[in-house]
Amino acid sequence: MMDQRHYSSTFINSGIAFLLANAQELFDTTKEMVYDRIQQFISVHRNSFLVIVAALHGPEEWDLMFSIQLRFLGSNLRIIPAHNNADVVKSMLTVVKATCKPHIENILDRLLQAKMHIVENSPAWKTLNQM
Repeated sequence: MMDQRHYSSTFINSGIAFLLANAQELFDTTKEMVYDRIQQFISVHRNSFLVIVAALHGPEEWDLMFSIQLRFLGSNLRIIPAHNNADVVKSMLTVVKATCKPHIENILDRLLQAKMHIVENSPAWKTLNQM
């Protein structure tokens, strides 16, 4: 994980950073080295995402993600599994779009509209209005 084949990408306007790692290379590296690199990464970036790429996420890959998650529980690290480069790009764009200010406002507006619709059509709300 600590060689030049691992990359990070930062979206400055949103404050989001992604650390890309191949699952097999993580298995080939000692846990201490992996944890040190992740710790260094999350200490620099306030919103950190670790993208672990594997063609198949079997039991070993899920155990790896679980152990990393346990080690960094309570930190600003989130783990995203990906199967290929297209998944990596799609996940990164989804996260960045969801945290970008215009998109957040749009999402909040939609949630507010859904809440209003639920309340207006609720039998309990109708009963309260009749009282």
